[in-house]
Amino acid sequence: MSGGEAERVAAAGRVPPGRASLDDERPYRQGELALSAGEMRRVGRQVVDLVVERLLGVAQAPPHAVLGVAEARELVGREVPEEGADLADLVERVARDVLPQGVRFDHPRCFAFVPTTGNYPAVLADALASAFLSVPGAWLVGSGPTQIELTALGWLTGLLGLPDSFGGVFVSGGSVANLTALTAARDDRLGGDLSRARLYCSTQAHPSVARAVHVLGFGRDQLCALPPGPGLRLDARAVRERVVADLAAGLRPFAVVATVGTTSTGAVDPLPELSAVCREFGLWLHADGAYGAAAALTSRGRERCAGLAWVDSLTVDPHKWLFQPYEAGCVLVRDPAVLRASFRMDRHRLDTGYLAPARATGEEVNLDDYGPQQSRGLRALKLWLSLSAFGAAAFRRAVDHGLDLAEYAGARIAAHPDLELVTPPALGIVTFRYRGGGRAPQGGGSKREGGGAAPDGGLQERVSAAVCATGDAMVLTTEVAGARCLRLCTINPASTEADIDRTLALVATAGAAL
Repeated sequence: MSGGEAERVAAAGRVPPGRASLDDERPYRQGELALSAGEMRRVGRQVVDLVVERLLGVAQAPPHAVLGVAEARELVGREVPEEGADLADLVERVARDVLPQGVRFDHPRCFAFVPTTGNYPAVLADALASAFLSVPGAWLVGSGPTQIELTALGWLTGLLGLPDSFGGVFVSGGSVANLTALTAARDDRLGGDLSRARLYCSTQAHPSVARAVHVLGFGRDQLCALPPGPGLRLDARAVRERVVADLAAGLRPFAVVATVGTTSTGAVDPLPELSAVCREFGLWLHADGAYGAAAALTSRGRERCAGLAWVDSLTVDPHKWLFQPYEAGCVLVRDPAVLRASFRMDRHRLDTGYLAPARATGEEVNLDDYGPQQSRGLRALKLWLSLSAFGAAAFRRAVDHGLDLAEYAGARIAAHPDLELVTPPALGIVTFRYRGGGRAPQGGGSKREGGGAAPDGGLQERVSAAVCATGDAMVLTTEVAGARCLRLCTINPASTEADIDRTLALVATAGAAL
């Protein structure tokens, strides 16, 4: 290395690959809370090895593990240590004994909840964002991180087929995304007067919608949760009738919340029809696509999400069907200015001096003006890095695989003498029942959705528990039209048809034993 090159490396604070620093065993900074370069490298390699080992071995472990409360407290420790311990030992202990105690969402036979697989570039992204203390809040504080997020938002908008006008902000997940969007809807359509306001959703909507209503200061009676129509979708005609009735009663309808992929059955509310109702009455249309909006990456998924481009705001969770580790949620709006109108720092500023230097000027963007957080982690980096590393086509193939696997599971269930479809495959979700003792050939779906001939829901719970107890697969239950049933969510790109067959065999065996 030339003298000039060495000076540039030293100025950048980097050590050339393959070379140890002369100060390798000295702390990298003065004072407390600093390790030597050598120890950081040793433990860093240990962490990478543990990460790779975990990723390689996930299919060999059970899909679920749980600790007792007393055991968990003992493992983690009850009192804060006064003196430090060896970092390598701590890392090893937490990775071996603590972090594996939970649901392994990326296990190929974990079909519970909404599986997420994460990916290795995203793991590195979180580490890099933490090391660089990246804050995409004010442009002055993090111009590079802010541009990463703006670019990732633009990519996501394009991948979902949304108009170029859409923009938004990354948040922790669907709950905060729904809260953020409904805050903008409230301010845009109601001003400061919440009295007599009404908004509408299906009873199939996610609980985060009702929780957002509560946080925003509305009474629960101001959220009109309507029974779903055919296909367990929000009926646009029923919404219109309720809006007309509420207007006649002197109330103030202002928003409709549609769901793009309900978590129980994968149903998609009819966005084109709901959009027409909203345009007729000047209502805000928010789509909670935390689970299902990612299907729009593919051509057939986009058909099932028809009307996505007509909404006023959209929730997307990359930590679900875009294969990112937690946390990675996103809210996108047709006109990002409405977010800024609600959340801009100058609107809420009390101390006018402290934050004044961070005000955006010219073309600069302060993302803390577009959502409820000022201090923000760089959640967008994991999506940016994994899309850059694998390419969008790989993500599209992975989404299509989840759709294919649900179709396969549905066909296998329909052909099985002891199983019965409750709802057909929809956006990677299938619901079904263990019937036992054979059954009549399956006819139309309406009877099954209604659950009129459903067996005791307790049986489905016991079948689920028995399957989970094998340690070979994880299948949980949900409720459809008042009846308990089993549910598969098949979006893990590592799951195979063999995993479906193996899991359904476990269900049949457990049911027969019960």
